[in-house]
Amino acid sequence: MSKKSLVPEAQAALDQLKKEIANESGMPVKNNNYSEMTSNQYGYMVKQMIEEQKKQMIDKYS
Repeated sequence: MSKKSLVPEAQAALDQLKKEIANESGMPVKNNNYSEMTSNQYGYMVKQMIEEQKKQMIDKYS
């Protein structure tokens, strides 16, 4: 399976969101390298990203 983005323009926004959530959570991220994170930390970060997206969708469609 290819890692090619369906919407290439969205990659920068996704990277920015990941960076913001990692910084807010105090997680170790250097130059978009998430290899020092534990699986629990990365899972938490993904959960936060989903929650943020839910909030944005609710605000948009309310």
